[in-house]
Amino acid sequence: MATRQGLDTSIVNRLGADEQALFLAVKAEFDTDIVRVWTGIDDLTINSETYTGAGQLLSISNVEESTDLKSSGLSVGISGMDTTVLNLALTENYQNRFITVYLGYLSGGTDTTVGTMTLFKGRMQSMVINDDPNGSTITVDAENRLIDLERPSNLRYTKESQQFIDSTDTCFNRVQSLQDKEIIWGRSSSNTGRATGGGGYGSGGVRDSRSVAKEQW
Repeated sequence: MATRQGLDTSIVNRLGADEQALFLAVKAEFDTDIVRVWTGIDDLTINSETYTGAGQLLSISNVEESTDLKSSGLSVGISGMDTTVLNLALTENYQNRFITVYLGYLSGGTDTTVGTMTLFKGRMQSMVINDDPNGSTITVDAENRLIDLERPSNLRYTKESQQFIDSTDTCFNRVQSLQDKEIIWGRSSSNTGRATGGGGYGSGGVRDSRSVAKEQW
């Protein structure tokens, strides 16, 4: 992990330390509000943003990384939250909204962040809400943006598709006219011949240079 892109010096130094104080934090970006929670108790500041401590109420599935170009999703579960989070889950359009999971290090015995890294960033795909006498549990399934590579775009190299992307782009306006267009390539023109006089020779029996050029062509 020490060779992973985006790691600053503070993270690299912590990876080599004998003792680690790790934490996980989740940032869910809904349209009207952003939910920020972490696996500690008190409030925590990450990148000048405040994260509410959820403790053991916050659960995150395993994060998978590989050298293959594929999407690896994860699940984030949170239970016992107040009505604000529950209302967001019930009323907000959550699909394809960004969700980010951070892995960070604390200064020993404190709530001071000494380094963070983005462990996962993707889009929320589905949400399940379980309500029981002990409280509500919200589980969000998210996918990496690489999942878009598996979805067909349904776009073609046509004027209509390009106009859907950008109504001012005229790049493919003449594509349809090319379908039945006859293109002459390498065919001699019907008026190709030798210069007048002497069977292709100019005056005085000297061969016209233009005729030579045409024959060579």
